[in-house]
Amino acid sequence: MIITAGIYKGRKILAPDEKITRPTLSKTRMGVFNTLFSIMGSFEGKSFLDLFGGSGIMGLEALSRGFDRVDICELNKQSAAIIKQNYLLIGKEPNLFIGDSLKFVSKNDICYDVVYVDPPYRSGIYDEILPKVKGKIIVAEHDKSIDFSKYNVIKQKNYGGKLVTYIGGSLE
Repeated sequence: MIITAGIYKGRKILAPDEKITRPTLSKTRMGVFNTLFSIMGSFEGKSFLDLFGGSGIMGLEALSRGFDRVDICELNKQSAAIIKQNYLLIGKEPNLFIGDSLKFVSKNDICYDVVYVDPPYRSGIYDEILPKVKGKIIVAEHDKSIDFSKYNVIKQKNYGGKLVTYIGGSLE
């Protein structure tokens, strides 16, 4: 995988085994950050949380594009080790929390500018975790079986069967 834009554009990063994670494709990543830019304008001074870190690519894209603070939560220890390696490749130390995302958002009081939520699609965790997330914009990557109509949906985009839904405001 390669970082698609910003100061680290073109840097290659490592990906965990595909049995462990489902990395967000470059077309989707570019679309997500272009959409966020159209909603927010500059990313300078803004914060980003990736709740299901995987390879760490979404956080790396956020840093590359100018977000000041990027936090990552990842449960799988193998994936967490790869996230650490990927941040070292750009000379950074990740703000990485190794553990359960639901516990993390339940205990964390930080309100992020953007929270990226991309759990395993069939995990059934969206309805449990979204009300606990503190974010100005929540971006959920999911398949079409998940219904977000009860939330304040700003925009929804389809990327070849994957949907990305932008939800406004903290849901608590």
